[in-house]
Amino acid sequence: MKTLKMLFGSLLLATLPATVLTVQGQPRPRPYENPSLSFEDRAADLVRRLTLDEKVGLMMDNSRAVPRLGIDEYGWWNEALHGVARFGNATVFPQAIGMAATFDDEAVLRTFTAVSDEGRAKSTDSRRREGKHGKYRCLTYWTPNINIFRDPRWGRGQETYGEDPYLTTRMGLSVVRGLQGPDDSHYAKAYACAKHFAVHSGPEWNRHSFNAADIDAADLWETYLPAFKALVTEGNVKQVMCAYQRYEGKPCCGSDQLLIDILRNKWHYQHYVVSDCGAIDDFYKTGRHETHPDSASASADAILHGTDLECGRSYRSLPDAVRRGLVSESQLDVSLRRLMKARFELGDFDPDSLVEWTQIPLSVVNCQAHRDLALEMARKSMVLLQNKAQTLPLSTGMRGLLVMGASAADSIMQRGNYEGIPYHTVTILDGIRSKTGYPVPFVSTPVLLDRPAAGYVDSLMAVLPPCQTVLFVGGITPQLEGESMRVSHQGFRGGDRTTIELPEVQRLIVKALAEAGKTVVFVNCSGSAMGLSPESQRCAAILQAWYPGEAGGQAVADVLFGDYNPAGRLPVTFYRSDAQLPDYEDYSMKGRTYRFLQEDPLFAFGYGLSYTSFRYGKPIYDAESRTLSVKVKNTGKRDGDEVVQLYVQRLGAQPSAKALRGFQRVHIPKGKTVKVSFPIDEDAVSFFDRASGDVAALNGDYALMTGGSSRAADLQSLNIVW
Repeated sequence: MKTLKMLFGSLLLATLPATVLTVQGQPRPRPYENPSLSFEDRAADLVRRLTLDEKVGLMMDNSRAVPRLGIDEYGWWNEALHGVARFGNATVFPQAIGMAATFDDEAVLRTFTAVSDEGRAKSTDSRRREGKHGKYRCLTYWTPNINIFRDPRWGRGQETYGEDPYLTTRMGLSVVRGLQGPDDSHYAKAYACAKHFAVHSGPEWNRHSFNAADIDAADLWETYLPAFKALVTEGNVKQVMCAYQRYEGKPCCGSDQLLIDILRNKWHYQHYVVSDCGAIDDFYKTGRHETHPDSASASADAILHGTDLECGRSYRSLPDAVRRGLVSESQLDVSLRRLMKARFELGDFDPDSLVEWTQIPLSVVNCQAHRDLALEMARKSMVLLQNKAQTLPLSTGMRGLLVMGASAADSIMQRGNYEGIPYHTVTILDGIRSKTGYPVPFVSTPVLLDRPAAGYVDSLMAVLPPCQTVLFVGGITPQLEGESMRVSHQGFRGGDRTTIELPEVQRLIVKALAEAGKTVVFVNCSGSAMGLSPESQRCAAILQAWYPGEAGGQAVADVLFGDYNPAGRLPVTFYRSDAQLPDYEDYSMKGRTYRFLQEDPLFAFGYGLSYTSFRYGKPIYDAESRTLSVKVKNTGKRDGDEVVQLYVQRLGAQPSAKALRGFQRVHIPKGKTVKVSFPIDEDAVSFFDRASGDVAALNGDYALMTGGSSRAADLQSLNIVW
């Protein structure tokens, strides 16, 4: 009887409001309300006070409030891919793939510091004015997307940092550090998320049933996992999102190998895992994975594998799963403690006076410094792919210009996907007209036609305004490539592409312009590599502009007219045509990316031109300090940036493909020389070792290569013994 009374008393105390518990007439805070305790202790105390139904309500992305314990609703789902998204006005930076093209991870860090400033300010303002904690208003951002852009047909590749694991790692770490704030801060500024774990890069149309199977171990450890490992072990990323598809037969959100063996046991990940939206439904719904009989068994299995938070509604069946013995309530508590720790660490339960990040004013949103940064990033992302006979830069005073292509005046195109709403966008047409000082004629031609285009092009050329130089703004748009889209145009499927070739109507227009003797400068807007082989023959110059954000039009014009010297580099391979691409659904890296492509691409990874020229000295390796250095001289007539790149290749018994292992974007005034050094540490010479089943720095011979792109012709090499 005494035991029962004690138990009843404890349950009663747990349900009483804080004001009932007093010391000398003053409210006594319960442990979870005490900011002096650790976040872990506070979370543990709070979780033990929750009922089963309350626990389940807190384990879904739209978490329900628990008023009796002072727990507000919370929307875990928020987006900040290249600026605060889906939450009103914000500064819109270039799409992620464009930021990768900067090869400037320090600038990416500054960008995401600005993004988290705006996110904190907007979240604090919303809570204070409206009392809202719902979707897209909180501080758990589901970015960065660090999947490898293995195939240019994947529509979501624009969200990534390209095809290379090392570049993706460097950029991803900058995103995490910019969003989460300094490690020594008591409260987290925000939470970043490494997604989608793992081995995920399309197809979009069958992602809910697709099985990424028979992945070679070398591909897994050298390509698909390095960025995730770095963000977990070096970046202390606070969220990991598991992917939709199956990996080796098991849904990623219920994978022993991915979530338990690798993430928790091998990498010692301590924070929470969130499912992609609706991914738990895929376990049991007809026509999807169908690996589980019902929602309760699927939800229980996801919990047992460490998927703590669900984006979706399947977890509503967890009480039934507990009653059926599929999962214990104590196992739910493990997940709840991780989730509640996150909310405590973000300051969700504490007064603003204690949380330093709540002092960021709303005026920071799209402030002048952030607008300047958006322009800087857009400029740095521009990749000059071709410039025959030094066609560019153009003279601002030249006449006979014509701008063509609907994308020239399309502000929506410039936003990419998972975008915010800019206060103001400078379109490419705006930028050109501002630069020339007069209303350059403009003809809005379509991005694509769902009918034969020859007749349209003939009619267009018959009424073409007088011109000599045509600035053709082409490519595709975020309305054609992206996540799981309802797009049925020829060449596109479900957000992906079935061809990388330029849409027929654009190809025929460029052909007709060239045959008419026009000088064509092609500005390609896309989030992925395009097949531009015919255009490379017909156009005088080609500029890759990506989806460049709110200041993109000014950045394009600055490059076209020479007010900015381009130095962006390709984070993906531009293949010659569809014929160079392997089967899209084959996840083997054979024949993919600069590391495994056996033929010459149209434009190589790491490639990009400048309005000046650079000469590389011979690389020198210092064995004592294990440092490679190279001198680079600007031999042209303009100041400019150069992206100095280091590639490493293991020789001998287990040879590897060459791989990017260092880069530095350096500014070199005309006539000047800079010395660039790279540490050659274990990470630089680590490749997959089949004997150990992991990446390792093996003793033996290695080739070290430095230069301005991944092309063999652009690299100088020396061999070392490790």
